[in-house]
Amino acid sequence: MCHPRHSFVWPRRLLYFNVIISNMMNNIRLNYYLDAWNLSDPQLLTQTVTSHIYTVTHDSETVILKLLSPSETDEQRGAVALRCFDGRGAVHLLRHDDGAHLLEYAAGDELVTLVERGGDENATRIIAQVIQQLHSASQDVPHDGLLTLDRWFRELFNKAAVDRQAGIESIYVRCAPLAQRLLADQRDVRVLHGDLHHRNIRQSLRGWLAFDPKGLVGERTYDCANTLCNPPIPELVHNETRLLNNAAILADTLGIDLPRVLAFTYAYACLNASQLLRIGAQDMMQWSLDVAMIIEPHIEFP
Repeated sequence: MCHPRHSFVWPRRLLYFNVIISNMMNNIRLNYYLDAWNLSDPQLLTQTVTSHIYTVTHDSETVILKLLSPSETDEQRGAVALRCFDGRGAVHLLRHDDGAHLLEYAAGDELVTLVERGGDENATRIIAQVIQQLHSASQDVPHDGLLTLDRWFRELFNKAAVDRQAGIESIYVRCAPLAQRLLADQRDVRVLHGDLHHRNIRQSLRGWLAFDPKGLVGERTYDCANTLCNPPIPELVHNETRLLNNAAILADTLGIDLPRVLAFTYAYACLNASQLLRIGAQDMMQWSLDVAMIIEPHIEFP
């Protein structure tokens, strides 16, 4: 019979070997792109679920090399969106293939630092300006590879259907008809960033630039929604006065009706909660639900 202690040894060893093999494979891929794309001096910035991110030198300039995780689809859609934006309000996509992206490096502060210094309203105005630039890009490009909002909202509709069948009058059930109405009557359809928030916008020599888009296509109002659910500072995001005030800033700057900004933000918050519920991220799910419940009294339901 195996000693009880030994039952824990093999899983630890397997995890250890998996980490070693993963690092070896990543180094092989890194060296491939350094050679293929004439890059040098790689410095690891960060590692995420979807990528390893390095600063590298290319033609005497510091740029970003993002090595993608296998079978990563969000990043591939993001590359399509960056090509569409063509540097307007976003970092330039310099080169890419299925395994890596070479990007302009926005080396300045994240926008969240402005909020932390007390400049929340100013940060919202900057986000509105970034949205204007992103949406000013030519729309005369194929949308192949981008995800429509109709498909993006499937998780919300699935959750609402399950609750409705169970006889649960949940916030998802209340939100689904509103979201369906918004998606059936989309106005001013654009290539969307899809994940704009205060940590996805950085200062650069060209001004404030967005990065890491989701690569969606749909009504431009949607790009306001995630902004109003961020940054992760409860006394700001879960403050009704602040939420309504910043929504009004976005609506006024972008020329969008305030009720529509609130409706899309409510729909987004419920969608995000349904997505987080599926993966068991309870705290983050509740964060989004709290935003939705703040907005709900201000919504004109169908």
